[in-house]
Amino acid sequence: MEPYRIKVVEPIPVTTREQRQAALARVHYNLFDLRADEVTVDLLTDSGTGALSAAQLSAAMEGDESYAGSRSFHRFHDTVRELTGYPHILPVHQGRAAERLLASTLLGPGRIFLSNTHFDTLRANVALVGGEAWDLPCPEAEDLDSREPFKGNIDTARLKAVLEGPDGSRVAAVIMTLTNNGGGGQPVSMANLTLTSALCREHRVPLILDAARFAENAWLVTRREPGYRDHSPRQVAEEAFRLADGCTMSAKKDGIAHIGGFLGLRDSDLARRCELLLIATEGFPTYGGLAGRDLDMVAQGLREVTDPGYLRARAEDTAYLADVVRSAGVDIVEPPGLHALYLNAGRLLPHIPPHHFPGQALACQLYLEGGIRSVELGSLYLGTEDESGAPLTSAPYELLRLAIPRRTYTRGHFDHIGRTLARTVRDAHLVPGLRITEQPALLRQFRSKLAPVGP
Repeated sequence: MEPYRIKVVEPIPVTTREQRQAALARVHYNLFDLRADEVTVDLLTDSGTGALSAAQLSAAMEGDESYAGSRSFHRFHDTVRELTGYPHILPVHQGRAAERLLASTLLGPGRIFLSNTHFDTLRANVALVGGEAWDLPCPEAEDLDSREPFKGNIDTARLKAVLEGPDGSRVAAVIMTLTNNGGGGQPVSMANLTLTSALCREHRVPLILDAARFAENAWLVTRREPGYRDHSPRQVAEEAFRLADGCTMSAKKDGIAHIGGFLGLRDSDLARRCELLLIATEGFPTYGGLAGRDLDMVAQGLREVTDPGYLRARAEDTAYLADVVRSAGVDIVEPPGLHALYLNAGRLLPHIPPHHFPGQALACQLYLEGGIRSVELGSLYLGTEDESGAPLTSAPYELLRLAIPRRTYTRGHFDHIGRTLARTVRDAHLVPGLRITEQPALLRQFRSKLAPVGP
């Protein structure tokens, strides 16, 4: 059972199919532009969408809103430093701000970040400063159906080859995403992280964790990696942080907060340079764009998130939803992680080619059928076209992510998702593809306009 009881509830909107059809047309088939009161079950993201605990709300009341040196900052700083071991902690308003500080400081034209998989905002921040983002996912990640336990790993053989090859001098850092969000929410093993750390130190390249879901990764390590089955999630997390030279953190995920994050670093010179940019763009180093109450809520969330009871309940909820999705006849990236399920939209909708975005088509159909909002991770996210609209590159897989907010939905909501999927599967051959009618230069999945492809 869940290790909590529900104290406050909020009504959710229930709309008609006709209202949802009109909403889709109005937002040009981009679900990011829907109003929240048009969505019944919102699985767009797990970022900042979870429920706060009573202890977090209580901590907010202790918030000290002093501009510099607040008590809230020092409570936040001590909590983060105890967890990570990093001497330099820079608060930011969310994870992408930490990414920007790091990329702007370490990168420039021709410089490279290597990763198991860069997620969208980090990839964009790399591009904005003229850098290059290279993904080195492990070979096991190619088989979406396999039950390999650590498909989020980086390919250490390829990593070694790059570091020792002609491009090695251009590598500014290695970024390990825990769990690997762009790679299907799959975890990274401690063995893989240990070997990666050794390679980075041998070649004097910083190893940085994208630690947004560090606790969920730690939980999966305790369940899947034999040498860690007698460890607590907190012990695994502390060991992971200490294998790296720093981290970016979106506290909207495993800080269980609505806003916040931090950049943690070992290197004093790098921290000083990042701090100068922080002051100019985010705020003074003891608040970083956050209110004191936010710093206190993040600190409390970081203490709660490694609790085994909390993580066990989250894992069981995701496993329940995975069973519901499979029973509806939809394949997912196996094995399921904790923060999301990744549906194989390309397999469900084989009549839709990648350049007509089967993942986005499935997202729109789920909204039309049941008011469920989700997000595509396929060729709308990763593909490219030429000036005439002809496809140049497509994503390796056409996926749809169902991200699960923390402590927010019950299994009754998950059953609704299953019924909606079953209706979608029944008429899958009728789901139309989509074409882009307008798009920005970067992060097009957020702001593109689309239209159905006619018969």
